[in-house]
Amino acid sequence: MTEQEALYKYCLRLGDNALIQSYRLSEWCSNGPILEEDLALTNFALDMTGRAQALLAYAGKTEGKGKTDDDLAYKRGERSFYNHLINELPNNDFAFTIARILFVSTYEYYFYSELVHSTNETLAAIAAKTIKEVKYHMAHATEWTLRLGDGTEESRSRMQNAINELWPYTNELFETGEEDELLQNHKLSAQMRQIKSKWSSYITHLLAEATLTVPEDGYMHTGGLNGVHTEHLGHILTEMQYLQRAYPEATW
Repeated sequence: MTEQEALYKYCLRLGDNALIQSYRLSEWCSNGPILEEDLALTNFALDMTGRAQALLAYAGKTEGKGKTDDDLAYKRGERSFYNHLINELPNNDFAFTIARILFVSTYEYYFYSELVHSTNETLAAIAAKTIKEVKYHMAHATEWTLRLGDGTEESRSRMQNAINELWPYTNELFETGEEDELLQNHKLSAQMRQIKSKWSSYITHLLAEATLTVPEDGYMHTGGLNGVHTEHLGHILTEMQYLQRAYPEATW
């Protein structure tokens, strides 16, 4: 793998995570439990759409084959997507969405806090903007975790069930591939060594404060790094890519 190929896949991974997150969050538009939350989740989706656009556009530029961010979003097959599995799971209930935002945004906050030091100016600039966004996502999910966990019996039960269901997908957040090692040798990518410990410390302390239990580690799902996904990603792409697939030369 060359440095160019490594950077291309690295940008695809980051862009895919933002794109699929934005899709799932956009499904809450007009469906939020209260108006303020409807607006908040929709705005989170817009944040992630902007991040996906920037990363996929840079991936296309890095590859050097004339592909745009739209080409990479709408004309790739399922096995060519490299997002984490946790991001493609259906929304389930509100507690599930909050738990997912908590786990993912906490990871992203520490991840992009490392990536901001990249010697690649484009990645560093995207990371700097992303930190401002995910810091708010993380704070929002933290507040709701405390509210639901230390609320009624039903809210606590729903939040604990969501945490239990999502926990087996969290280890994949910290997996690295051949591209990570190559890019780290040139100080282009995020240094992953301390990210998991920071994430674990934050999540453990928060769940304790919210009177919630940290699940025991067991079987952990994996595959996104190699383009192997749950059945849910195929359904997402079927809907998201329909227009471009049906009318590939369409313009508006």
